[in-house]
Amino acid sequence: MTLRQVAVRAGVSRQTVSNVINAPDRVEEATLRKVQAAIEALGYQPNRTARSLATRQAGLIGHCLARHPGRSLFMDPFLHALTEAVERTGRRMLVFTAPDGAGGLATYADLVAQRAVDAFILSDTVGDDPRHTWLAGRGIPFASFGRTWPAHGEQPGPWVDVDGAGACAEMVGRLHSAGHDQIAFVGWCDPVPMGAAHDRRRGWQEECRRLGLSEQSACADSDSMQAAARATAVLLDDANPPTAIVAASDLLAVGVLTEVRRRKLRPGHDVWVTGFDDSVLASSVDGGLTTVSQPTAEITSALVRLLDAGAGHSGGVLLRGRIVARGSAPID
Repeated sequence: MTLRQVAVRAGVSRQTVSNVINAPDRVEEATLRKVQAAIEALGYQPNRTARSLATRQAGLIGHCLARHPGRSLFMDPFLHALTEAVERTGRRMLVFTAPDGAGGLATYADLVAQRAVDAFILSDTVGDDPRHTWLAGRGIPFASFGRTWPAHGEQPGPWVDVDGAGACAEMVGRLHSAGHDQIAFVGWCDPVPMGAAHDRRRGWQEECRRLGLSEQSACADSDSMQAAARATAVLLDDANPPTAIVAASDLLAVGVLTEVRRRKLRPGHDVWVTGFDDSVLASSVDGGLTTVSQPTAEITSALVRLLDAGAGHSGGVLLRGRIVARGSAPID
């Protein structure tokens, strides 16, 4: 099957077919639909190497894998959905690793210099993440899953995020409506002043203050169930122990459940426990874990859409998390 056969079938020139494949924005909508119908009818598959040479594009989107084991519980399905979203546009993902922070910028620079990728989709963002400023300053296309909360001005480049503060505030409100007045929080001992951990804690804290509740919290010194269990022990040893605990992730929540059960307390009865991410852990623990589900398909589709919006596009999309109730906290 050749480009010429597609052109004959569609009744257009070979150049028009080439434009539809390589630069569809240059083609009128009616012609675009006609050529796409011919391509589909004939089962034509463009030669990726030839296309890359013609457009000087690799047809690949770069994505750096998370280096934190706990995050993989959400990032694995996220990466799968992101790959599907990118492939629907005729491109592929190039997955790589890099050191955290400014030390990882050399890896991005190498990929750009080698023309190995056309753009990047970032994740695992932190406060004042250096990658965004570095990429934006060089005119390299990218979109970010997560905010950087810059101290001044707008975040460089387009972003998509889930409203962690809003979801945790809603969780506190629903726990309070179920009769809980002692609602604690278990998060990470995070040295970064802004980020997902801070955002989720802020939502819990602001809702506790709005409702006039005490603010009990403890932090896990590592991203592990064991660290979360130790943090939970501190809370449960208090003279006024919490009757509900909001954890910043499903992994931490399982650690909370471990300590609750070790003390012969019943999750969902004596102590209610919630997580965040709706990972595979949430549905696999005994009785199930009440958690916040992130709209993965919506996140990844929005990232690809923003990436293709063109250079200079900025601003973000803030999506709502959905509470999924299970046995660990049977909220209505």
